[in-house]
Formats: sequence, structure tokens, C-alpha cells
Amino acid sequence: LDVRTIPHSIRHAAVLGALDGVDAGTSLVLIAPHDPLRLLTEIAEREPGAFDITYDERGPEAWHVRLTRVS
Repeated sequence: LDVRTIPHSIRHAAVLGALDGVDAGTSLVLIAPHDPLRLLTEIAEREPGAFDITYDERGPEAWHVRLTRVS
């Protein structure tokens, strides 16, 4: 999910909605223009322990974050 094209005002809601459709054992790769730490914190607070988070790429142009549902 490339959030760089999604308006900032609805970006978090779009990601959270997309994550609702991720089944256990599958992943969503988030592509962001910066390190999405605030969003990752929001995801962890919303569903504690539900996602394994790994970085496939760390800038400088884009951050690719793999969110794998574990539960």
C-alpha cells in the first residue's frame, strides 16, 4: 500500500482499514515518505501483538514496512 499518494488527512484511516483485511500469516507492505513511527505505535495500541513489523527499506526516498499478521 503506497500511502504517498493518499491525502495526509485520511492516510492512517486508510492503512488501518487495509490492515483489517490482512489474514493471519499474510503481510501488507506499507510504502511511506518517512519512517511511520506514529502510525506503527497506533497499530500496536489498536491490536497489541497482532503484527510482526519489519523494515524492507529505510529511506531516504521511501520507507517500506512489512506488517505480517501473526494473530
